[in-house]
Amino acid sequence: MEAWRRNLYVLWITNFIMGSSMSLVIPFLPIYIQQLGIHQLSSLERWSGLVFSATFMVSAFVQPLWGRLSDRVGRKVMLIRSGIGMALVMASMGFVHHVWQLFALRGLLGAVAGFIVSATALQATQTPPEQAGRALGTLQTGAVAGNLIGPFLGGVLADTIGIRHVFFLTGILQILATLLVIFFVQENFRPSPAATRMSDREFLRKMRQTGIILPLFVVTLVIQMGYLSIEPIVTIYVRQLEPHAKNISTLAGATFAAIGLGNIISAPRLGKLADKIGAQRVLLVSLVIAAVLYLPQAYVHNAYQLMVLRLILGLAVGGLQPSVQALIRRYTPTSLQGRAFGFNSSFLFAGNLVGPLLGGFVSSIWHIQSVFYVTAILLFIDAMWLYYAIIRFRSRILPAS
Repeated sequence: MEAWRRNLYVLWITNFIMGSSMSLVIPFLPIYIQQLGIHQLSSLERWSGLVFSATFMVSAFVQPLWGRLSDRVGRKVMLIRSGIGMALVMASMGFVHHVWQLFALRGLLGAVAGFIVSATALQATQTPPEQAGRALGTLQTGAVAGNLIGPFLGGVLADTIGIRHVFFLTGILQILATLLVIFFVQENFRPSPAATRMSDREFLRKMRQTGIILPLFVVTLVIQMGYLSIEPIVTIYVRQLEPHAKNISTLAGATFAAIGLGNIISAPRLGKLADKIGAQRVLLVSLVIAAVLYLPQAYVHNAYQLMVLRLILGLAVGGLQPSVQALIRRYTPTSLQGRAFGFNSSFLFAGNLVGPLLGGFVSSIWHIQSVFYVTAILLFIDAMWLYYAIIRFRSRILPAS
C-alpha cells in the first residue's frame, strides 16, 4: 500500500478520536462546573461560556506558531507533540477542584492543540496533487464524525462512569491515537532553511502577493461562522417550531447534527470532484449554494423541515474545507505549508468563537430568522470576493498573449 494511503487511514482514525474527545465535554461541562461550586444561574452561565470558549480563544492565537514550527521539524513531530499534550491536559481536568483551574486547563488545551491541522498538513504534503481533494475530503470526515458522536458519547459516559473518569478515559484514548501516529504514519520531510527564517509578517506579505491564499483564510472563517451561528439558538428555534413536543433536546440535537451528517456523506465525493474539475469551481459553487440554502431555513414550519434543509446544506458545504485545503496545498510552497495550514486553523478557531456570538447577538436584536438572513448575506459577499480574487489571480498567472 502506498504510504499516503496508509497515512490517510491511520490519520482518519486519529482525527476521529481527537474530534470526539474535543466535543464530548459539551453535554456535561455546565454540570461539572456546578460540581466545582458554581450554583448561581448567572455565574454558571458566565463560567460555562468562559470555560467553553477558552480553548478556541487561545488556539486562534497559537496555531500559526505551531504551523511555523512544523515547517522546521516536520508535521509528524507536531502530531506527536499535540497528541501527548492534549492527553495530559484532558486527563488533568479530572483532578481539578476549582472552576478557575478548569478554565486554565481549557486555555492550556487550546495552546497545545493542533492535532487535526497538523494531520491535514501532513496528508496534504504527502499526497499526490491529483488525489489531494479526495484525500483531504475523506480525512475531514474523521473529525466531523468525531464531533458528531462526541457529545452523545460524553453524555452516556458521564452518566455511566462519572464526569471525572471521562477525562481520564479521554486522555488514554488520545495517547493511543498518538501511538498510532508514532508507529504507522510516515513522512518524507525536508526543511527549507529560507522558510524557517521567514517571519510571520513576511509570510503574510508573501501570501498576500499570491492574491488567493488570504481570501481562502477568510472563507474558512465565514464557513465556521455559518456552521455555528445557529448553535446558541437552535434549541429555542426548535421549541418555537414544535411548542408541544416533549423531546425538544433530541430534536435540537438531531437538527444540529444533520449538517455534520451531510458533510460526512459529501466531503469525499466533492473532494474527488474538485480533483477533476478544479477546487476553485467546487468552492465557489458550494459557497453560493450554501448561501441560498440558509434562506429557506427561516421559513420552515416544523423541526423536520429544518432538519432536511440542514442535511442538504451539509451535502453542499462538504466540499468547502477540502477545496480550501487543496488550494492552500497547491498555491503554497511545500516548505511553508505547515504555517499556511496553521493560519487557516487560526481563522477556523476564530470562526468557532465569532459564529455563536453572531447568532446570539443578531437573534437578540431582531429575531431568530434574522440569523439565517445574515449568514446567507455573509456567504454571498464572501463568494463574490473569492470570485474576484480568483479572477485577479488567474490574470497574474495567465497574462494575455
